[in-house]
Amino acid sequence: MTLAPPLRVLLLEDDPGDASLIQGLLEAEGFVCEVTCVQTRADFVSALDNPNLDLILADHRLPSFDGFSALKLASTARPDLPFIFVSGSLGEELAIDALKIGATDYVLKTRLSRLVPAVHRALRETKERAERKLTEEKLQRNQHYLAEAQRLTHTGSWTLNRAGEVYWTEETFRIWGFDPQQPVPDRETILRRVHPEDRDRVRERGTEAAREASDYVEEFRIVLPDGTVRHIQAVGRPVFDANGGLIEVVGTHVDVTERKQAEHERERLRQLEIDLAHMSRVGMMGELAASLAHEITQPIASVRANAHAAQNFLDRQPSNLGEVRDALDGVVGAADRAGDIIDRVRSLYRRGTPKREAVDLNEIVRDMTILLRDTAKRNSIAIRTKLAPALPTATADRIQLQQVLMNLMLNGIEAMKENGGELIVASAPGEDGQLLVSVSDCGVGLPEGKAQRMFEAFFTTKPQGSGMGLSISRRIIEAHGGRLWASSNPGRGATFQFTLPAAQADRAVQPADAIRA
Repeated sequence: MTLAPPLRVLLLEDDPGDASLIQGLLEAEGFVCEVTCVQTRADFVSALDNPNLDLILADHRLPSFDGFSALKLASTARPDLPFIFVSGSLGEELAIDALKIGATDYVLKTRLSRLVPAVHRALRETKERAERKLTEEKLQRNQHYLAEAQRLTHTGSWTLNRAGEVYWTEETFRIWGFDPQQPVPDRETILRRVHPEDRDRVRERGTEAAREASDYVEEFRIVLPDGTVRHIQAVGRPVFDANGGLIEVVGTHVDVTERKQAEHERERLRQLEIDLAHMSRVGMMGELAASLAHEITQPIASVRANAHAAQNFLDRQPSNLGEVRDALDGVVGAADRAGDIIDRVRSLYRRGTPKREAVDLNEIVRDMTILLRDTAKRNSIAIRTKLAPALPTATADRIQLQQVLMNLMLNGIEAMKENGGELIVASAPGEDGQLLVSVSDCGVGLPEGKAQRMFEAFFTTKPQGSGMGLSISRRIIEAHGGRLWASSNPGRGATFQFTLPAAQADRAVQPADAIRA
């Protein structure tokens, strides 16, 4: 059984008999009393310092002190404590004056039967007052937190009741550039701050939502008096009673200007990346000029030879049409090969939005091998491929992957220019549904102490390099959900590897061991 806490009473009383009687009455009603009895001003003031006091009982008149002076002291020092006069000489007029200046109640000593009910009522009211104060403080804290949260998130809230009364939070005033000390502006004043290009749309949507009592979501711009343009996201929602009657409409106005600016900046940077990647591809083509000339010269020579042969076959008497047909088939085949080469080159020049599709990595490796074969040969470098059969497809932008692979292969060729060697390009299934492609050379290797910086923008070890190739390549691979890294080979050279997720439908292939050239 839990014992009730004691009732701590400060008793201002000079009659020991009355003090004992008062304590006895309280204890007879179940109170466990701890009574501090005082008679002088000094003792009363000292006793007020006790933070655990629950109640003050005071006689009206004492030899050196009086209850009214005690009430004034207590009202200043401990306004939360109930103060009850218990006196034999307090008349009705004085009792009324005492209540006016802060006394909780008064009890005549001739009617002490009222004391216990008065104490119960005073303690109950004090408890209710304390709870109400805590509730008010909590409400104030919550309002402060709400206002701070709205300020931090640039979110203002508003309410429109069925009487047409509008309430705005302080942040709503701030967003719209109005003075929060003034009343909420009327609808036309608010609409005048909406951007002229958005005003009619906002007016129509607001009218429609009010007529239909429906949810409202709209984005628009406002123009402040100083010319500042803000982007606002407005949301409104009707609240209904149990019978379906409209009670009010509540909503928010969110200043999304920073988000809009960030989106615009991201789009601008994205376009810059696309333009930079395109420039990088175009820059590579200078290095491929000789190879392209050689690759296109071969099918053109074949076209010329087959065309001459067809002419000779036609000049014979009688003409051999079968041989003419074979020669013309050779012309068509050679022209197709030249067209394929031109298409590969054109795709690298093409500017546009990345397009994701199912791509065969082995096919991309073969295309780049054909394009770079002559460049490699002129530098005494052989390109060898080790391609996994039946490799799953990847969902990727073909042109961007061509750019990545071309960059890695050209870097490998550059690293072996002095001494020649072998460039090995390999593919294989990797772990966790990834596909692995590696480009390995036997050249000068990674720069000592700077291997991690190779993928930084504008970092280059080449005299004429831009320092963007590897940086762009890594961003392309990471945007596809893969990873690009480099490692030194035992002995000489380096290996660049990248992974790409296999297309979902093709992920049943078991991973092979990591490729090591």
